Amino acid sequence: MRRTIRLLIAYDGSGYHGWQRQRHGEPTIQEALETRIEALCRQPVTVHGAGRTDAGVHALGMVAHFQTTAAVPMVAFTKGLNALLPKDIRILGAEEAPPDFHSRFSALGKTYRYDFCTGPVQLPGNRLYQAHYPGCFAADRLEPALAALIGAHDFSSFERSGSRDKEAAGGYGAIRTLSRASCLPVLGRADHWSIRFTGNGFLRQMVRILAGTLIEIGQGKRPAEEMAAILAARNRAAAGHTAPACGLFLEQILYAPPIFCP
Repeated sequence: MRRTIRLLIAYDGSGYHGWQRQRHGEPTIQEALETRIEALCRQPVTVHGAGRTDAGVHALGMVAHFQTTAAVPMVAFTKGLNALLPKDIRILGAEEAPPDFHSRFSALGKTYRYDFCTGPVQLPGNRLYQAHYPGCFAADRLEPALAALIGAHDFSSFERSGSRDKEAAGGYGAIRTLSRASCLPVLGRADHWSIRFTGNGFLRQMVRILAGTLIEIGQGKRPAEEMAAILAARNRAAAGHTAPACGLFLEQILYAPPIFCP
């Protein structure tokens, strides 16, 4: 009998060329998972992720699924897989899913977090998990810009150039809906910050470009009131720089009903 298995995965993306398997054999999260699952199931599998994180991007709550006819006990997809996987990839949970479940197409939304510090010196242990923007930063400058992002907008200005066929028919184009956007200090520290976005979908490098633009606003390099004009421009050149991949974390994939509940 064919089974649909879904996984809750955390990974450190520092040593990988992103989620998606690469043509030339570069290490990826998908390739690492498929290789170990195939060893457990003794049959080929294709692991479908809820999204495709870029090289150097991390995840705390990626959801993926695959199908198999192997009569492997469920515990093998947690303890067994974790024994086989490199230590920078961990399976946090595994469960049987309905046959029609799809990690990507069943998802209602995602939450991303972007971490950065503004102190004069960054601790070496943080360099792979936090961007460094030394200098003055005022989070209150971001409030009008964050408010302007909430709701449904065309986010073409925050999309990596050439990442999508903008002439293709069908789909939502560059329209995405953000329900949450915030910038808060980490553990009360005045020089460690997290920007979070929750939305129904994100364009290629959208979060990193949003983060780069907001950081420029917080540093006083551009006014917050520009955000509406940047959105209206629908032009990548109107927005700020693309923040480094190291600060980006995929925190959660949203489903209804919720999955992997304690």
